[in-house]
Amino acid sequence: MSLTTQLGTDITAAMKARDTTRLAALRMLKTAVVNRGVEKGRDLEDAEVLQVIASLVKQRRESIEQFGKAGRTDLVEKETAEIAVLEAYLPPAASAEEIDAAVAEAIAEAGAASPADLGKVMKIVMPKLAGSNADGKAVNSAVRRKLGG
Repeated sequence: MSLTTQLGTDITAAMKARDTTRLAALRMLKTAVVNRGVEKGRDLEDAEVLQVIASLVKQRRESIEQFGKAGRTDLVEKETAEIAVLEAYLPPAASAEEIDAAVAEAIAEAGAASPADLGKVMKIVMPKLAGSNADGKAVNSAVRRKLGG
């Protein structure tokens, strides 16, 4: 079953269960998926749907940071609940060990030796971790650590 089909089924289940928080998050996700499909002029593949979900999670994390600074705990809780719903559709995040291994491999592949090579290493390592839901900031800090920056 494709992610888009699963999303429709989950929306129906959330309606029947009267789970308003889950329903709101799923509807928001469905809207984002449909909008991206309209932009592309076709239905999205599962990998593209995962990209949409990952970007929505990233937006929610940034919102949480801003709402936290503004003292809006009600909105922080709402965004946190939405992240929990969205992350259920993502593959498990890459562990620190997996990130470190991919970074070491990318450094060797790029022949990187200094912090100036950060961009070259990131270009190699991010596609390798694309399917594992790796956080870009965590990967960047791991590359900086390994390159001594």
